[in-house]
Amino acid sequence: MAIEGITSDKTLAEGIDNDQKLNRTPTQISSSSEIQPELHEKYGPADFETAIEMAGFGKFNILLILCAFPAAAATIVETSVMSFILPSAECDLKLTLIDKGLLNGVTYLGMITSAIIWGYYSDTKGRKNLLIFGYFSNIISVMGAATSQTVIQLMVFKYISGCIMCGPFAILLSYLTELHGKKHRSRILMYVGVMFSVSNTVLPIVALLVLPKHWDFKLCGLQFHSWQVFIAINALPSLLAGILLNFFPESPKFLMSQGRNAEALRVFQGIYAINNRKSREDFPIKELINELSTSEKTYIPNVSVYAIEESIPKEQQTNAINKIPKNDEKPKVGLRQGWEQLRPLLRKPYLGLSLRVYLMNFAVLVGQNTLRLWVPQMFASIEEYEQMYGTAGATMCTIVEYSVNKTEILKTQIRDFEMDKCEVDITPASYTNNILVAVTGLLGYIIAGIVVNRVGSKRLLTFGAVSAGLCGIGLYFSVSSLSTSIIASISITLGSIAAMSILSSSVDMFPTSLRAMIVSLAMMVGRIGSILGNVLFPIFMSLGCLSPFIMLTVAMWSAAIISLFMPNTKKMVLK
Repeated sequence: MAIEGITSDKTLAEGIDNDQKLNRTPTQISSSSEIQPELHEKYGPADFETAIEMAGFGKFNILLILCAFPAAAATIVETSVMSFILPSAECDLKLTLIDKGLLNGVTYLGMITSAIIWGYYSDTKGRKNLLIFGYFSNIISVMGAATSQTVIQLMVFKYISGCIMCGPFAILLSYLTELHGKKHRSRILMYVGVMFSVSNTVLPIVALLVLPKHWDFKLCGLQFHSWQVFIAINALPSLLAGILLNFFPESPKFLMSQGRNAEALRVFQGIYAINNRKSREDFPIKELINELSTSEKTYIPNVSVYAIEESIPKEQQTNAINKIPKNDEKPKVGLRQGWEQLRPLLRKPYLGLSLRVYLMNFAVLVGQNTLRLWVPQMFASIEEYEQMYGTAGATMCTIVEYSVNKTEILKTQIRDFEMDKCEVDITPASYTNNILVAVTGLLGYIIAGIVVNRVGSKRLLTFGAVSAGLCGIGLYFSVSSLSTSIIASISITLGSIAAMSILSSSVDMFPTSLRAMIVSLAMMVGRIGSILGNVLFPIFMSLGCLSPFIMLTVAMWSAAIISLFMPNTKKMVLK
C-alpha cells in the first residue's frame, strides 16, 4: 500500500539521524522538533487513544456533531426520498409496483457500484477532502433527478446519486469515530443514529408541506410537479455538509496511520485548545508513536514487496527513505494498489470476521430498509382505503390486497391510454404516520445512546434484530392503521439500531487502514440486501399478504443468530 506524502517528508529522515545519535530506535521518531524531557517521560511518545483522551471532549466535539447533522441528513434523504414521492408521482410517471420497487432500490445499486472505490480512496487519501467532494458532487445529481420527466431519467439520476453518496456515508462514520476516544466512540455512533432519526422526522414534515400541493408548471420547457420541487429541496443538506466540513481537520488517526505525526499532533493540539480554552502549546503530548513501524509498511523502490521497518537494517532504512519518490513523483494509483488495500480482508485474521459482518448487514438491511422504504406507500394506501371504505376491516391483508388491485387497474389504464382517469389524492394525513415512525426512531436512538456503553454494541445488535423480527410478523396481525403505525415504528427503530450497532462494532474490530473499506464493503453487501428486499417485497405482496412479512422476520432473525458469533467490542482500543 502506497504511503504517499509521508516518507517523502524530510523530517522523517532527519528524525532517524537524530535518533541514531541518541541511540533510539526508529519507532521513537518524534513528530516535534523540540522534546521536553519531563513531558516526554510522563506522556510520550503517545498512541492515538492517549492523545485523543488528553485532547478532551468538549466544544470541538459538540460543534463537530452539530455540523455532522446535515451530512447524515444528506444520506437519509438520498435513500428515503423516493419512498415519499411514489404516491404523488404514480400518475405522472405511470408507475407500476415493480417500478416503485426499482426506484426504491436503484440508489442502493449505485452505492454498490462505487463502494470499493470509495473505500480504497478513503483509506489511502484521507477522510475530510473526500467528504467535501462527495457532498458537493451530489448536488448536481439531485438537481438532475428534480428535472426528470420520465421514470427512466429519474432512475438514472438516482443511480448516479447512489454512486456519489456511498462514499460520504462510510467515510463520515470513520471520520467521527477517529475524532473520539474509546470512552465516547460507541455513543457517538448512536448519536449518528439520532441524526438519522431527526432527518427521518424532518423529511416527512417537508413532504407534508410540499407534496399535497397541486403544483403544476413549466420552466425552461420542462414540466414540474410538487414531487420534483420536493426532490430539489433535498439538495440543501448536501450543500450545508460540504460547506461546514471545511472548518474541521483531517482525521488524526488517519494521519498517524500514514506516518504524518506532525500533522496529527497539530490536530490534537487544536482540539485541546478549543475544548480546554488554552494555548495549543499547553497540550501535554509532545510526540506520537510511529505507527508505521507496527501497522504500516515502508516502500522500497525496485523491490516488489513491502518490508516492515524493524526487519531492515538502519542503513537500508535511511537509504530507502532518501530514495522514496518526492511529492512530484508520487506512485500512480492503480488496480495493484487497490488490491493491496483489499487483500488483508481476504485472509486471516480478518476473513472470517469480515464475512460475518457482511452477512449480518445483508440480513438486517433486507428487513429494515425494505420496511422503511415501503412504509410511506403503505400508509398512503391505508389513508386512501379508509377514506373510501372506512376504518372497519382495515387490516394489513385488506390494505395489501387493495394496493395490488389498484396497481393492476393502473396498468390497464396505461395500456388503454386512459391516464386521464388516474388520480391520486395526497392528503396531509398520508404523512402523519411517517412522522410518528421517525419520532419513535429518535427516542429509540436516544435511549440506545445512553445504554450502549453499559450493554455493548453486540448485545444491542442481537436484541434489536430479534425484536424487529417479531414486529415484522406482528404487522401481519395488525387490524388498524394505529396498530400498524405502532408496530412499524418499533420495527424500523430497532432494525435501524441493529444496523448501526453492526457498523459500530466494525470500526472497533478493524484497523484504521481497513476501516473505511470494511464499512464500504459491509454497506455494499447490505445494499444488495436492500435492493433484493425492495424488489421481492412487491412480488410477495402479489402472492399474498403473509409472504412479505415472513421475509422481513426471517431476515432479521438470521442477523441475530450470526451476531451471537461476533466478539464483544465493548471499550475495545481503536487499532
